[in-house]
Amino acid sequence: MLSLMESGGVGFLCSLLLTPLWIRFLSSRSLGQHIHEVLPATHQEKAGTPTMGGVIIVISAVVGYFMGHLGTSIVFTRGGILVVGVIVASGFLGFFDDYLGVRHARNRGLNKRGKFAGQLVIAGAFAVLSIDWVHTSTNLSFTRFSLPGWNLAAGGWIFLAVFVIIAASNAVNLTDGIDGLAAGSATFCFGVLSIIGYWQFRHFGIYHLHSALDLGLVAVGLVGGCLGFLWWNAAPARIIMGDTGSLAIGTGLGAICLLMNLDLLLPIIGGLFVAETASVILQVLSFRLFGRRIFRLAPFHHDFELRGWPESTIFVRLWIVAGLLAMLGLGIFYGDFLRIAKVV
Repeated sequence: MLSLMESGGVGFLCSLLLTPLWIRFLSSRSLGQHIHEVLPATHQEKAGTPTMGGVIIVISAVVGYFMGHLGTSIVFTRGGILVVGVIVASGFLGFFDDYLGVRHARNRGLNKRGKFAGQLVIAGAFAVLSIDWVHTSTNLSFTRFSLPGWNLAAGGWIFLAVFVIIAASNAVNLTDGIDGLAAGSATFCFGVLSIIGYWQFRHFGIYHLHSALDLGLVAVGLVGGCLGFLWWNAAPARIIMGDTGSLAIGTGLGAICLLMNLDLLLPIIGGLFVAETASVILQVLSFRLFGRRIFRLAPFHHDFELRGWPESTIFVRLWIVAGLLAMLGLGIFYGDFLRIAKVV
């Protein structure tokens, strides 16, 4: 427990103290965000706000993770190291995308094919290493590896893992449209995952997960990184996380859930990200099939903006939704534990 507190605390302080320095560095080089013309008028005022703030989230999470091992008996595990590796890799991909957008003075960096190819390589490498190096279970899981326990075999699990990583990273990327929304919502998710990781560690006889506590350290390190960043990202934001942060956060969320055997619980814990993505999918399908739009602008948080909701109202209400869904996921996990504990 102390190691979790240390990891989160160090991640928070690192993010809190380094972010203003990063803001000054970016501002001195005019590395600011360019706003897409289709976004609501209120967003045009944010043009020039320093971007690529996700660099600090990633650095803080990694530092917090490593500091959580110092002076403790907790050992580094292959699972924890792999998750940290793909978070950093996705952060680099997002940074490259952000940098190209700033350099070309437009709100577009990598083209869709280039970004997807990068995500596919990262997700594929994670999936293969999860099986060949980490030796994770290839069962389809809900709250543990044995529920429902359907073995997907290596090929099926790799396909699932690639889909989850790409979907999760894009979902957080879509949600990152209002100051503080993505970072605040992700904090709830990672907070719940850190609790689950600690619980799986304490009850190894049920979950049989050697890297549970180490994965919990990664999650709580991300909590600290997101919270420290949120201090400066809260409306009106002094810095924007950009794809650097959103892709790294989404990848971390998907990777941790996969290695914690929470495949089917992820859509509940990260329910807000799922809903934001679903709004975009429904918008596209409705327009292509019927020529009509469901929302004035998707994802749906932009629809609320166009209806006159202040940003603060939107992100606070959506934080509440994100927190409730994350807690629902935790409740389902604990409910299953109570049921299986009676059997064991």
